[in-house]
Amino acid sequence: MTSFDKIRKVLTKYFIDMRWQTIFTAIALYFFASWVILKLCGETGITDGANFLYWIMVTASTVGYGDLSPTTTAGKIATALFVIPLGLSIFGLVIGRIAVFVSYHWRKGVQGLKPLNYQNHILIIGWNGPRTLQLIRLLLKETQQGNPEQQIALCVSAAIENPLPDKIGFVRVESFTNQQEMQRASVSAASCIIIDNPEDDMTMTTALFCAQQNPSAHTIAYFKDEQLGNLLKSHCPNIECMPSVAVEMLAKSAMDPGSSGLHQQLLDSNQGMTQYSITYDAAQSSAFEALFHSFKHQYQATLIGVCDAGQDKIELNPSLDREVSPHSRLFYIAAERIKHIDWH
Repeated sequence: MTSFDKIRKVLTKYFIDMRWQTIFTAIALYFFASWVILKLCGETGITDGANFLYWIMVTASTVGYGDLSPTTTAGKIATALFVIPLGLSIFGLVIGRIAVFVSYHWRKGVQGLKPLNYQNHILIIGWNGPRTLQLIRLLLKETQQGNPEQQIALCVSAAIENPLPDKIGFVRVESFTNQQEMQRASVSAASCIIIDNPEDDMTMTTALFCAQQNPSAHTIAYFKDEQLGNLLKSHCPNIECMPSVAVEMLAKSAMDPGSSGLHQQLLDSNQGMTQYSITYDAAQSSAFEALFHSFKHQYQATLIGVCDAGQDKIELNPSLDREVSPHSRLFYIAAERIKHIDWH
């Protein structure tokens, strides 16, 4: 290795480890030294006011428009031996540092190390491989139809990177009950929290933590063991516990062939008719029959159930004379979500 290579290696390492304030200081000293040298060389046209800033930027970046250039012999020598070589080195250093800075922060986001400044978002806690990916894609489809501005975030403890970096926020934590780590996922600001962990006991502790941090969020917890879901419901009535329905679907499909396909279509917004819900925001009660005909004739939708305000039990296929009170939840089947309904 020659002496020049050794010097270049030392300088390169020094510049890479250099702080931003040191780089800005070096740029300022470079500008000042270049201006003084050119001034002493008699290059008054270049050093005059804004001309110098324009010329030094064009020269240091090797763009070289040629509209301004040294006219004296001393000025040409100073430019060739000092301004251009040093300017090119500093320019390359700054561009390289900016590229490294941008790449570093992008990698932090992909690896889930950056905090998310989200509000009223959907937060998914847990990772179950393809099942979680399918959940995210369905939620993206739903938000596009209902609320395109709503963001989706995924919080995991598994050693993975963001599976959809251009579509969702991503946070990786060591524990779902660590307050400092979970705040990076903006858990206290989420409007909806979906907890789906491989183990039910982890789902239980995570749900209790989320209920404490954000009691107003619509929290959904998936359990393989329905008894654990009922136990959580007894302590946190506002949490919606989602049991596994695999066995029930097997029995239903055995007796009524095609039931599994029907239920999948009702849940998948990418396949034909899908089940949705909406709040009945009228000022007065109405008969289910009137609402049923209104949904069918105006929106090509079919009402299938009602849930009274403040209640959890859904009444499927209610009688036509059933009174629907204001703020009740109506469940319907339609090709897409109905965004605006005239209740009058």
